[in-house]
Amino acid sequence: MTEPSAHTSFVGRLLGRAAKVEPGEVAAVVASFFLIFFVLGGYFAVRPVRETFGTILGRSTTQDLWVVTFIGALIVVPVYGALVARIRRGVLLPLIYGSVAVCLLLFAAAINADENNRTTAAVFYVWISVLNLMLVSVFWSFTLELFDSGQAKRLFGFIAAGGTAGSLVGPLVTDQTVRYIGNTGVLVFSALMFVGAIIAQRVLLNIWTRPQSALAPARSDRAIGGNPFAGFTLLFQSRYLMMIALFVILLSAANSLLYFEQLSLVEKAFASSEERTQVFARIDFVVQALTVISQLFITGRVAQRLGVVALVTIVPAAMVIGFGLIALSGTLAVVIGVMIVRRWGEYSFIRPGREMLFSQLDTETKYKAKNLIDVAVYRGADAGLAQASKALGAMGMTSTAFAVAGAVFSALWLAVGLWLGRRTESASARGGIPGHH
Repeated sequence: MTEPSAHTSFVGRLLGRAAKVEPGEVAAVVASFFLIFFVLGGYFAVRPVRETFGTILGRSTTQDLWVVTFIGALIVVPVYGALVARIRRGVLLPLIYGSVAVCLLLFAAAINADENNRTTAAVFYVWISVLNLMLVSVFWSFTLELFDSGQAKRLFGFIAAGGTAGSLVGPLVTDQTVRYIGNTGVLVFSALMFVGAIIAQRVLLNIWTRPQSALAPARSDRAIGGNPFAGFTLLFQSRYLMMIALFVILLSAANSLLYFEQLSLVEKAFASSEERTQVFARIDFVVQALTVISQLFITGRVAQRLGVVALVTIVPAAMVIGFGLIALSGTLAVVIGVMIVRRWGEYSFIRPGREMLFSQLDTETKYKAKNLIDVAVYRGADAGLAQASKALGAMGMTSTAFAVAGAVFSALWLAVGLWLGRRTESASARGGIPGHH
């Protein structure tokens, strides 16, 4: 790809204000931006619907569903490993997005027939919970093939802003239209977003398979090969990957404790499903509005000046303070405020930082071990924390005690992030692979 005049074009000048995009990178950056825009826009449009179904099912049932979600994740990981081993990415990636669009339309039909059907609500809740992590993991796995570690520091913040923009548009459309088109219409809108993702992925695949000046040489679009279960082997053989898995588990712990407290408080405060959907949509809107500004103008600069260490430690440090505030005053406003900070920080700093941890690893690790950590390990931690929370709640553990536990988990999360960040920066400086033995 050759674009000598990119920086003098309107798009080049616009990108230059937000990130240090080289001339030959413009097309790939724009295509990546729109691909994650459509993927997360489609997901976040229906996320408030998932949360509403969670309130219909109730806290106890939802906690049990997290176990089912983990089982689903365990099934999906080797299936995805088998597919990526046998099917070239040019076919597989668009096929994944197309399948999602079809499933959304089927769910829309089922919900239209009976919106309060608990079985439909439960199946949708589990399906979308497994799907969202997998879709994001698949996107970043491919992006890590397209850009090297140096480009990742410069560009991933801006590319991630595409997802945030989608995450902003999705809940905004839901908030403004759900009273008129219902949850069924929201699912149809989401399906259309995934059709857009298919188009963006095809454009990006065309860029990936032809010679380019600033990106890596043209790649052969062929299946990765290998064992579908290789992700498990790679994970258990590497202390570095095990530490990434622990980082994800501690992230999940902080999120789970906040999530169920928020779910319970919203259920008590708002009666109708439409009101609850609106509340969750507005929370999403605030989070994404803060995040898109950060990703456009802050994330890349933090990564370049302070390194990966800063990206993976800022949020854990903030959560130690946040859980302290909840312990002192666990009102709905305080819990929502801390949740907004956590999610904003995760999307602005943790997510790009986590992807950079994989930037120097081999292709099989990026697709198989990464997907295992992003999906199965994350959802396994969710399931374990949900059941532990349920058991401790039944024994009379108070919200204050849960908040103190959250602060402890966050402190451990901070320590693991510091170890990973330093190891990654050290390996980058010497041109090696970070602790991957």
